[in-house]
Amino acid sequence: MISRRDFLQVSMAASAIVGASGFGSWGRLAAQQALTQDQLLDFDTFGNVTLIHVTDIHAQLKPIYFREPEINLGVGDARGQIPHITGAEFRKLYGIEDGSPSAYSLTYDDFAALGKEYGQVGGLDRVSTVINAIRAARPDALLLDGGDTWHGSYTCYHTQGQDMVNVMNKLAPDAMTFHWEFTLGSERVHEILADLPFAALGQNIFDQEWDEPSENFESYKLFERGGTLVAVIGQAFPYMPIANPGWMFPEYSFGIRDERMQEMVDEARGEGAELVVVLSHNGFDVDKKMASRVSGIDVILSGHTHDAVPEPVLVGETIIIASGSNGKFVSRVDLDVRDGKMMGFKHKLIPIFSDVIEPDAEMTALIDEQRAPYLDQLTEVIGQLDMDAVLYRRGNFNGSWDDLICDALLSEREADIAMSPGVRWGPSLMPGQEITREDIWNVTSMTYPNAYRTEMTGEFIHVILEDVADNLFNPDPYYQQGGDMVRIGGMGYDIDITKPQGSRITNLTLLKTGEAIDPAKTYMVAGWASVNEGTEGPPIWDVVESHIRKLGTVSTRPNNSVTVTGA
Repeated sequence: MISRRDFLQVSMAASAIVGASGFGSWGRLAAQQALTQDQLLDFDTFGNVTLIHVTDIHAQLKPIYFREPEINLGVGDARGQIPHITGAEFRKLYGIEDGSPSAYSLTYDDFAALGKEYGQVGGLDRVSTVINAIRAARPDALLLDGGDTWHGSYTCYHTQGQDMVNVMNKLAPDAMTFHWEFTLGSERVHEILADLPFAALGQNIFDQEWDEPSENFESYKLFERGGTLVAVIGQAFPYMPIANPGWMFPEYSFGIRDERMQEMVDEARGEGAELVVVLSHNGFDVDKKMASRVSGIDVILSGHTHDAVPEPVLVGETIIIASGSNGKFVSRVDLDVRDGKMMGFKHKLIPIFSDVIEPDAEMTALIDEQRAPYLDQLTEVIGQLDMDAVLYRRGNFNGSWDDLICDALLSEREADIAMSPGVRWGPSLMPGQEITREDIWNVTSMTYPNAYRTEMTGEFIHVILEDVADNLFNPDPYYQQGGDMVRIGGMGYDIDITKPQGSRITNLTLLKTGEAIDPAKTYMVAGWASVNEGTEGPPIWDVVESHIRKLGTVSTRPNNSVTVTGA
């Protein structure tokens, strides 16, 4: 029972109101009057088990703007498939009307104009309201957190994740799994786990020395819900020591571990589980492949790649749910489980329109309490965004936030070429918006922030680009680690995403001279987020802040430095 109609109900209701009123466009007040909290939460309770899914919050406590990607290319079997469809094609696929609330929340077109109409999204006090409403209708609903929770903001960095721990404890999830949390360092993770009032799950988190499942994490947990025994199996991010600094958590190994996942599914079924749910931080394409290889999984709650998908994707008899990021969405899944089998389901991806959903007052107070000691630093204005500019991060190759970060590295670190990691977290800023210190930290906060400056040969730069491209465009999802292409400043290149590793990247060009990058020549390169221990340099947020202060008003420009073929 797929619920396109449920998600799109908001759009259709709003369109009907607009049509009746005769207005050609909405101001924010009109949008607020058309959209109501009751419409967003409307759901006919179904079956006997309810799952609530949040994931990839990245420490965003307050409402934000968040632009969805313009380019999200799939390769191999994923080419042209969800979630690798964006913009007008996405709207056509799901029957979403241009200019509607669904268009604003799920696609990138007209982002600035629609943002003025519909306002900000997210805010964990609004998320709390939605969760409370679902629990009121289904008191024994399972709330599951897909990870990337204790990371991504000024206050999270300065409290070592404690602000998010305090807020999430009040939301009271039943279980979570992990990724960026490990970059707090394993000692800090262990401190938090010691007092965590819910299950910490990761069937693929192993003790590095003994190659055995870690005693600090449960592989799965059984819950009695709606007269049904539900098994929730955790799947932490499999590529931790590759994508993040392994020296921060040296006692752990990860991996996908399909064979062990099958063992855990079978073991849970053997203990009487009638519904098997995988709480995953694999990424969507990896989850699709896992669903095709591991039998007996009913639901995969997918995280890591930040995809917001308004309908479940079916792989065999497994449904895959993706719930976006940054607190922008909450997924509700109702299931009819009888005689040990999932007989049907109903799903709704609930967009958290911050101007529409009434905040939970107790949660607002708790959030403000976490932020209070840092409020002066958070709110200090560093610069101003031009009236025609939008700062955003998402997209396979470019994002205006990372263009700005690369410009800062080139200028402040006196480099020929700049590199910024292709991470997907980080809110957007609207035209004319003030740029605060909090905004800068929302796109740079991590525990290995040093902005290095080093010499690299043209050959080595080419090798780096080829390695990252293979991570993104290898046709086998199990060789993809999520994220997007490393952002480059000061240099252009061509990429053919259909070619094999080593031959995708061509025509590397130094932009300031127009000359081809010489494989034998040495160039000064500045970057940040190196996984190497002992990397030296100022923290990236200081570099960006200094650059923005000098600019005063930040403008953006089209970035055509990457030419893509094979898409």
